[in-house]
Amino acid sequence: MASLPQDPEPEHRPDRSGKRLRSEKSGREGRKPRASKRERERDAGRGQYFRERTDRRQRNDEEQAKQRARAEAGLNINPMLPGPFSAEEIAAEERKPKRKVAVLVGYSGTGYRGMQISHSERTIEGDLFTAFVEAGAVSKANATDPKKVALVRCARTDKGVHAAGNVISLNMIIEDPNIVEKINEKLNPQIRVWGFERTISSFSCYTLCDSRWYEYLLPTHALLPPRPSSFLGRTLVQIAKEENDLEGYQARQADLKGFWEDFESTTIRPMLDGMDEELRPMVEKVFFDEDIIFDLDEIQKGHLNRASGEKSDVQTESPCDAANAPEECPENLEVEDAENTDQNHEDAKETRNQLKEKALETLDEKQRLKYKSYVHQVRDAYREAHKAFRLSDVRRQRLQEALRMYEGMKRFHNYTVFKSFTDPSVKRHIKSFVASEPFEKHGSEWISLKVHGQSFMMHQIRKMVGMAVLAVRCGSPLSLLEDSFTDVRLSIPKAPGLGLLLERPVFETYNNKHAKAYDKGAIDFSAYEKPIEEFKQQYIYEHIWHTEEEKGEFRSFFKHVDCWTDREFLFLSSKGVDAVKGLYDKKGKSTQKQTTKATLDSDDEGDAGDG
Repeated sequence: MASLPQDPEPEHRPDRSGKRLRSEKSGREGRKPRASKRERERDAGRGQYFRERTDRRQRNDEEQAKQRARAEAGLNINPMLPGPFSAEEIAAEERKPKRKVAVLVGYSGTGYRGMQISHSERTIEGDLFTAFVEAGAVSKANATDPKKVALVRCARTDKGVHAAGNVISLNMIIEDPNIVEKINEKLNPQIRVWGFERTISSFSCYTLCDSRWYEYLLPTHALLPPRPSSFLGRTLVQIAKEENDLEGYQARQADLKGFWEDFESTTIRPMLDGMDEELRPMVEKVFFDEDIIFDLDEIQKGHLNRASGEKSDVQTESPCDAANAPEECPENLEVEDAENTDQNHEDAKETRNQLKEKALETLDEKQRLKYKSYVHQVRDAYREAHKAFRLSDVRRQRLQEALRMYEGMKRFHNYTVFKSFTDPSVKRHIKSFVASEPFEKHGSEWISLKVHGQSFMMHQIRKMVGMAVLAVRCGSPLSLLEDSFTDVRLSIPKAPGLGLLLERPVFETYNNKHAKAYDKGAIDFSAYEKPIEEFKQQYIYEHIWHTEEEKGEFRSFFKHVDCWTDREFLFLSSKGVDAVKGLYDKKGKSTQKQTTKATLDSDDEGDAGDG
């Protein structure tokens, strides 16, 4: 009897395309090795991630074991929460029934490390939970762990981000008719509980939220073009000439043609002419250093020695230079994805301070005081120019066109962190993004940007605002925003968190379906409009306006961008995304050994959440 044909040896077995599969004996041949578990979890969408992590009981047992160990050692499970209470205190407390509720809250995020409870930082949720325990809305037996009452938040907000309306759901004791007043008495005045609604027992404000409204307050001087003497201002013109787009660039900036040149010739130059001849060159060097050489070919290869124009392998000076900024560079530049970047930044700060001190050593005490006075005069003049700026209809309309390009279903991998183009979770639906008419507050002009979206990833809104504003102020073709949704990798700086505000979440499906079917109240903020508006004016809007007036966070942010002398932001030029091709690999990592990626005006917020 004839023998049956045998399968080929494993190392020679072909796949459907005729290629040999990878085997133990053929390490260099066949398919690419399977990604590690950590890589798969990083690229997974939310649904896929939780489907693969199915052993919930084991995770809970491990977490509870850790908590028991801390309790037995006499340590608080979470130092940011009340308790632990003694067994006698817990036994003495009257047991009362809990009900699932949706609690409507508002807060100013100033001084807090975001919304979600942290073991080491003060957060909004931590203060709320403590107030619930102290007011009797959560029993002492459940005081050490919010999971015991199924506490969930609707939207996690970043450090310093505000919310006029947010929702948390939990099992709460609600027998006391004055429970809301008692909770508010225990809270900081910048956190308020507006009210609560009984819900169905399976309610989760996170999963049943249909969409969210956010507001971003922006001073209109943020739309002023970069100063012509700054690196970005010069580079935009130079690349426009190289790309034969100079007329197009000038047309996009026509409404503010000569703005800075006229201001400096009529205001700054007379001020400089009246200074001591010995000190005038030093002041001019701070604001108009003409010795800095900008060679785009060298910039595309690596860092420059800014004093001589020679290429340098290591960055030895701060990416922000006083020569390019009308005010001293703040020390809040955050760098990511680089080797030894913390040390590089410290070395840069030290070098800049050494150069400054060396220049001042030649002056006596009287001259130093006069020099500082001159610098403050010029800086104050630039600040007044920013305050006096008023937005034209043309520029406001161009901003609205940029914001409208976000609407619809897009891939926002460039507008968050640790996400690739192929990650399905980067697809987000923006329902609307609208710019209001400008309004005046405390002598400055502001504009309100309101975005309505189904859900948002970490830093997404701040990066969306940053990209739209930068495109308008730099005279970039608005097709740049469409390019940002493709598989190109861009380093988009996120706008300051100061102006961001969660307006309210929307529960339309729950209100129309579940609430009506089970005779529950609708989750709606309309009943609290008056106290919410008063709270916004007193604790949120006034804080934003005064902080910008005193600290100039928006001015500092855009000055950082204008004087950043690496390639990261050259996609804002007439060359578009082609200017940064090759700067990152497919995983989004920098291909330059010592290149730092500027993500401006933010502390590390970890997994802070939306916005």
